[in-house]
Amino acid sequence: MPGLIIAAPASGSGKTTITLGLLRAIRDRGIAVRGAKSGPDYIDPRYHEAACGQACVNLDAWAMSPERIKELAAGEDLLIIEGAMGLFDGAPPDGKGAVADLARQLNLPVNLVIDASHMAQSVAAIVAGFSEFDPNVQVAGLILNKVGSPRHEKILRAALQKTDLPILGAVMRDTGLSMPSRHLGLVQAGEHSDLESFLDAAAAQISEEVDIDALLRLTAPLPGPVPIRPVPPNRRHIAIAHDRAFAFCYPHLIREWVQAGVTMSLFSPLANDRIPTADLIYLPGGYPELHAATLAKADNFIDGLRAAAQTTDIYGECGGYMVLGESLTDADGTVHEMAGLLTLQTSFAKRKLHLGYRHLSAPQGPFQGQYKGHEFHYATTLKADGPPLFEAQDAEGTNLPPMGLVQGRVSGSFAHIIDRVLP
Repeated sequence: MPGLIIAAPASGSGKTTITLGLLRAIRDRGIAVRGAKSGPDYIDPRYHEAACGQACVNLDAWAMSPERIKELAAGEDLLIIEGAMGLFDGAPPDGKGAVADLARQLNLPVNLVIDASHMAQSVAAIVAGFSEFDPNVQVAGLILNKVGSPRHEKILRAALQKTDLPILGAVMRDTGLSMPSRHLGLVQAGEHSDLESFLDAAAAQISEEVDIDALLRLTAPLPGPVPIRPVPPNRRHIAIAHDRAFAFCYPHLIREWVQAGVTMSLFSPLANDRIPTADLIYLPGGYPELHAATLAKADNFIDGLRAAAQTTDIYGECGGYMVLGESLTDADGTVHEMAGLLTLQTSFAKRKLHLGYRHLSAPQGPFQGQYKGHEFHYATTLKADGPPLFEAQDAEGTNLPPMGLVQGRVSGSFAHIIDRVLP
């Protein structure tokens, strides 16, 4: 089936709202459509799923092989890929992992969303630059976004007559379609107070102001899937924490584990569920700092972790890693006791951004081997004592301090694993 990429010159151009409106509007036409998000993102994909009713995958051209990307992109239904950042923005030094890499690997056309709120005739220069920058990236159409008035639209269209690109629509500025956010991005889809009304309103505006038929004519066939041999994690049964505090888990990894014959059981620490009996307990990332008081009082969860640590491997990523520590200080400065299975103390009282792709090597722990991942958090480490879990490098191959901790059968780090590097 065909696909199309929604990209922009820069972050903040309105790609997410445009994409969500398109997904809902196309679905409402009776066309089977699915979404994908470029790069390491846990939040936007859940909005895609709400908009169209189908699972959304991440496509990461830095961390995934071309074979993995083609395997994840393949499917029977139309695929709309939402790009991250600007079209050519990727990891240093050369921009690897940019949305443009996906366009090249999947041979898909790009529809460019232009934030026109602070420009007039200059829009033509921006469009010309992006459309001509790389002959292997086909910019096939434009959506003008955040247009101020019919007169503003007329000026923009007149300027763009100098280009040959079709203008698929002009979306007027609408503050009612703004989306709530917090420090890691948008508020999670499950926390949006009236998500269905928002998606319907976005679809209504897109249907009125964008020529969806013309957009669908720009789509191109996806390449065929490339079979990938699943790599089992040497586990028979994995118990995964899953709720608003532990929501950041890549579906493609879970799917691969299931394909390898692993049984999965979900439990909610916020609901104080008892932890299912398993041979690995996995605590994904999320927002434990927003629920630290509830987690500290969840005796079935905390006591279950402490008891399981004697016989069972326990692994935490980012938020899960913090919960395995001794304490977590929230943004108000309140210290909350955590599981105490790692000699780790973290705090949000003074936030500091840690962001970037990571090359990871794990000589020990439950996931030994070479991986590509990313780090994205605002927590400050107050104390971390013990053997590290990962040897780490940044995207440019520069050595970083070792990441994470391993104590007995318990391990974790701030890194999120995206894909395994196969020999």
